[in-house]
Amino acid sequence: MTTVMELPKEQRPYKRYGAAIKAWRSARRELVLSGPAGTGKSRALLEKLHYCADKYAGMRGLILRKTRKSITQTAMVTFEQKVLPEGCLGTEIFWRTSEQEYRYPNGSIIAVGGLDDPTKIMSSEWDMVYVQEAIELELEDWLSIVTRLRNNVMPYQQLMADTNPGPPNHWLKQRAERGNLLMVESRHEDNPTLTDAYMAGLDSLTGVLYLRLRKGIWAAAEGMVYQDEWNPAVHLIDRFDIPDLWPRYWSIDFGFRNPFVWQAWAESPDGVMYRYREIYQTQRLVEDLAKEIMQLTAHEPRPVGIVCDHDAEDRATFQRHTGYDTIPALKAVSVGIQTVQARLRFGRNSRPGVYFMRDSLVQIDPQLEEKGLPVCTDAEFESYVWDLSNGRQIKEEPLKKYDHGQDALRYMMMFMGDPSGIGPLDSKTATAISEYVGY
Repeated sequence: MTTVMELPKEQRPYKRYGAAIKAWRSARRELVLSGPAGTGKSRALLEKLHYCADKYAGMRGLILRKTRKSITQTAMVTFEQKVLPEGCLGTEIFWRTSEQEYRYPNGSIIAVGGLDDPTKIMSSEWDMVYVQEAIELELEDWLSIVTRLRNNVMPYQQLMADTNPGPPNHWLKQRAERGNLLMVESRHEDNPTLTDAYMAGLDSLTGVLYLRLRKGIWAAAEGMVYQDEWNPAVHLIDRFDIPDLWPRYWSIDFGFRNPFVWQAWAESPDGVMYRYREIYQTQRLVEDLAKEIMQLTAHEPRPVGIVCDHDAEDRATFQRHTGYDTIPALKAVSVGIQTVQARLRFGRNSRPGVYFMRDSLVQIDPQLEEKGLPVCTDAEFESYVWDLSNGRQIKEEPLKKYDHGQDALRYMMMFMGDPSGIGPLDSKTATAISEYVGY
């Protein structure tokens, strides 16, 4: 039976508008709040989760994302700093680190988890689950969560989620169109706190990111550089323990206002490359990031090679704080793209020559996340498109936007050279690489 919820009295300055009100009042078993960046989707659903935990004694709630560590700097910050009543954390509501949950005085709990460690999630029963960035999930993930909605303390059980729009053929959009879930469209008018500067940033987006994050349209990416090669269902894989004997490599694209990207790679005996760790951060000094990288890799094999952007000052700083020499990248864009394409394709061993582990990102950059911009290399693929402006021909040069991880990826693949053991390059690409190596 569908129940219409009462709206609670305000506990912090927060007012629901438009889509947020609809989401609050809905008791549909599957609910998705979809909309552009900055429309207040996460805040609305976290407020509802807290309200239900406070109202229904013994209620079991869950904050969930594809990986656990990505919640720390996103949903948990919003929940603790904006949603929970001021001064209650540590006095009335307690965070239990060992159980990874918030405990309420009425016996309710709100746990925090990731699908990268599903044991606690799938072995427990819940009244309400909030999934942040549901577009990251597979349909199988979603359906598995639905089966755990059976604690039955609340008068209804609900899986609710927020998401930025994606391609129109995404399973979330298709599930909504079939009526299996309720998708509520959120718009910028639903968040009156947005500043002109923030909106100007969204207005400066281009291509598919503008359509999705400014207009809220489930739009397909047009002109993707790796449209025929990139397949997240194939190239994104779960983490596994990398043998110590596998050679390690690093690739770096320096940045400060734009993201600094560091990718850690491992090469299997048959020449397949695995990206297993990544830093993708803005507003961070090279010196500080170099120190963090050394801490992250303290117990790993020393990298065989470190290939990076040509910036002399940044290279010198990185070398000074790591003690490692670096190698300037081969930066021919067209040849590099062809090399990446060859790696992404299925080769003679019936698999691609490059994979990306899903939970590689060390920490989400909250500023990029808030703006809906790519937060890792994986997220750049759809927005890495050919530049068709000023009469350029198709597939001549990529648009110089949302490409920082793509640059680091290209540096690494060019450094590794001809992946002939994976799958042969076409003769034109192989010749171009051999000529360019003499640069």
